[in-house]
Amino acid sequence: MTETESIAHTTYDVVVLGAGPVGENVADRTRAAGLSTAVVESELVGGECSYWACMPSKALLRPVIAQADARRLPGLAPAVQGPLDTAAVLARRDEFTSHWKDDGQVRWIEGIGADLYRGHGRLTGPRTVTVGDKVLTARHAVVVSTGTRAVLPDLPGLDEVKPWTSREATSAKAAPGRLVVVGGGVVATEMAAAWQALGSRVTLLVRGKGLLNRMEPFAGELVHEGLTEAGADVRTGTSVASVARENGTVVVVTDAGERIEADEILFATGRAPRTDDIGLDTVGLEPGSWLDVDDSLRVTGHDWLYAVGDVNHRALLTHQGKYQARIAGAAIAARASGAPLLETAPWGPHAATADHSAVPQVVFTDPEAAAVGLSLAEAEQAGHRVRAVDYELGNVSGASLYGDGYRGRARMVVDLEREILLGVTFVGPGVGELIHSATIAVAGEVPISRLWHAVPSYPTISEVWLRLLESYRDN
Repeated sequence: MTETESIAHTTYDVVVLGAGPVGENVADRTRAAGLSTAVVESELVGGECSYWACMPSKALLRPVIAQADARRLPGLAPAVQGPLDTAAVLARRDEFTSHWKDDGQVRWIEGIGADLYRGHGRLTGPRTVTVGDKVLTARHAVVVSTGTRAVLPDLPGLDEVKPWTSREATSAKAAPGRLVVVGGGVVATEMAAAWQALGSRVTLLVRGKGLLNRMEPFAGELVHEGLTEAGADVRTGTSVASVARENGTVVVVTDAGERIEADEILFATGRAPRTDDIGLDTVGLEPGSWLDVDDSLRVTGHDWLYAVGDVNHRALLTHQGKYQARIAGAAIAARASGAPLLETAPWGPHAATADHSAVPQVVFTDPEAAAVGLSLAEAEQAGHRVRAVDYELGNVSGASLYGDGYRGRARMVVDLEREILLGVTFVGPGVGELIHSATIAVAGEVPISRLWHAVPSYPTISEVWLRLLESYRDN
């Protein structure tokens, strides 16, 4: 059953608000536990990640990175010097978004035995969700997994400009001739890299001193260099004072009075929770707020309400949201059966409490930036006695083979009291595939004495692990 009018009953064990990857995973876990589950979605089933974020952005970026890698290899470089076939890249992007149709995702929900309600769902009291003229009651849990939306600044002239947000940036049908990108985070840097390679002349305006300020400083520095070498104009310490559209042209005036003209402007300046119109006030919560949760993802002060994914502000990453969904599903199932959470398995699909000490992230620019756990500054601010160990990735044999002139850097942050890793950062071509090894080391609190026995294959970029350990031992 997929349409509201096809469903007669309105009482379920679990009601899930939001059918993105997070909501889908909650529903999958609760259905597997034998709990009847309804899923409510106002847009496309599959959510932001499938249609406007992870999948389309990486489909745009993959040819960009592949071409950059190929240009570093003698014998191949001459064949890839021309521009990318933008139309072909966009067509492949469209395939990965299923042309913004959710038939396949709907069939998946049908396949797990959950009921889908299309429409805007709102809480209308404890354990109650209203969708149009339908009222759904949850015996055990309501799960909010409505995600986030892009935040636009309060700027003169913004309404008339019709700026891009991340959605327009990942779904555009053609490359604008000139694109201004405002922001210095992941969306800003990735979209600047993508559209510069696809034919736009990109100007990146960054209010702060550098890019990717939540990572180690060298990550932003190397990505800055990469964007500049690709042809983007990166300007740090620059704020936008006003915007206007004059005869179809976007005119940006900076805080220094400089005038920049473009065909489109993208604001990648933050996210806000999509909780402003879901009825939080009916259960004593503030509309539009982030939802505070415990480690089983249950909202503080409510024994039936859960908030999973971006809305709890723990980590605005799809893979972390899906991890939380697995935790929440196990916790809901345990509580529905009356089993204490401590009796559930502390591992695998039945784990019922979340651990957020090792959150990995990859920025798919050229070079890639990948990090997990704490940066050096974060570790010091948290009061740990730590030491940072750095190594130039280009000195690793596998990196030299990967491409001529390979530039990159690795850092591990060592807790000197326990001799375990609190965080790891890699920056360089291809490092996204290295980060899971670091995630295992950080999440597992693997002692450095044991890491010596995790022998990296030669000649791979992973040999940087041995070099980092040697640097720690010798200095």
